[in-house]
Amino acid sequence: MKVFVTSMFFILGILNCNSQSHSKLNDIHPDKEFENILVKALSSDSLSSSFIIWIKEMVKAHKHLMHTEQVYVLEGTGMMQLGDSTYLVSSGSYIYIQKNTVHSVKVTSDTPMKVLSIQSPKFIGKDRHFIE
Repeated sequence: MKVFVTSMFFILGILNCNSQSHSKLNDIHPDKEFENILVKALSSDSLSSSFIIWIKEMVKAHKHLMHTEQVYVLEGTGMMQLGDSTYLVSSGSYIYIQKNTVHSVKVTSDTPMKVLSIQSPKFIGKDRHFIE
């Protein structure tokens, strides 16, 4: 429990460290229809990028060669592949993904999974390598 609480304070600290950005994650909703995945950028600088991501079905197996990723599940449930292990994730789950680690998720809930994703360093979309 202590690790989880510490992680939450860390995540909240990241969101509030930029005086020009403040978000209540529960108040962020999709602003358009989407087929499987919708990404909304929250903030970004040279050190990190944070996003809210909604997933209806799945995210295919991929890895980041230059980035670490932290994922906090806000809503929904799913089966998360992380390296050679698979985990049931749900609201409140925290996942730390080291660079070069293959990861994917298959949504198991009737509603889309909503996650906070924080990537470090700044993510500009070029470091996603899908696994066949």
